[in-house]
Amino acid sequence: MYNNDEKDEKEAEAIRLIDIAEELADKGKGDDSIKEYEQAAQIYLDLGSYIKLDEIYIRITQIISQFKSNIQAIYRLKSIIRKTEELKLYEISAKLLIQLGNISFRMKDWETAGESWNSASDYLYESDPEEYSNLASILLLKAGQAFERSQITKDRGKQLILRAVMKINKFDDLYQEEEKRAQILIVNKEFEAAAEKFYNISTYFQKSLTNLEELLDDAESKDTMLNTKARFIHFVAEYQTVSAICLTALRNVDFKEKIEKLGNDSIKLFKESILLIKDYLFKIKKDFDREIILRVTFDTMLLAIIQRILGSKEINCRDYLLNGIEENKALTKDLKKSPYYKIVEKIEITGLTDALNDLLLINLGHFEKIKNVLISNFQQN
Repeated sequence: MYNNDEKDEKEAEAIRLIDIAEELADKGKGDDSIKEYEQAAQIYLDLGSYIKLDEIYIRITQIISQFKSNIQAIYRLKSIIRKTEELKLYEISAKLLIQLGNISFRMKDWETAGESWNSASDYLYESDPEEYSNLASILLLKAGQAFERSQITKDRGKQLILRAVMKINKFDDLYQEEEKRAQILIVNKEFEAAAEKFYNISTYFQKSLTNLEELLDDAESKDTMLNTKARFIHFVAEYQTVSAICLTALRNVDFKEKIEKLGNDSIKLFKESILLIKDYLFKIKKDFDREIILRVTFDTMLLAIIQRILGSKEINCRDYLLNGIEENKALTKDLKKSPYYKIVEKIEITGLTDALNDLLLINLGHFEKIKNVLISNFQQN
């Protein structure tokens, strides 16, 4: 520890070094300027004066960006970031990582840019989740979009974009908690309360759709917007469908109108989601993303199920899925191989009752835990 006189002396020395560093920067001597700044930074580190440290490191970053090549800048920045991370200076680390992300993005190093912005987002949440909520969410969105540009990390990018939109709309944790509660209600066969929970969850995703285009306005491609929009429409329709299925399980005619409203709205949404994904997939000639193949066929399966529950024969679901993409033989072949497509086929040929056992044998994603209760209820009909 320093006494007051020693502290004042050290601070005066730091200020002197900063003045020298600025003079050197003005003369175009970037390396010498950085060295002086780093000496000043070490003094403030020793003194525990982290506010001044924040200012110095940001200034060093500016000088590095001005006088160094991008590769040199990245190397020096990473070195400084490691130091601030060791000291658990999360806010400073986040600011430096934002700069590292910016430089990496300009270099088209999508993975480093994505990692930097993602880490910056995490540090800001850890530092002050209330103050930095919006900035951290936007950084998460930028990280997802950067990752999506790389073939290596594009799947991770899609997941981060989805999570970021949820965080921006402030329901990422809430919807998961609500879903757990809804699942418990179903296991306890409290179907009406579960239906209400699932419907509420659908409204969170519905609200997110209103500002989605604005959030993804600077997305790398139309495909980013298209995929994300399809995903959110899918969630709205999916949760509304499960809500309708819960009400159907009650076998109460008082819910007939509500079931029809939820079901018809879900049919419209599933059709929209399927069209969006078909538009995206049709342009690809091979090596289709299996997750997207499964998602579009899963939507088609839920479309077939809700139509049967409503007694609607509005569309042939298989035809709706395959129409307009017949020229892409590889795509139609992959779609037909999906286990969900085979369920659609059975529902449309022999009916929903005959397909119930098949539904028990396939994975239903986040509805896996409740499928047995719902399906057994239909089998008792």
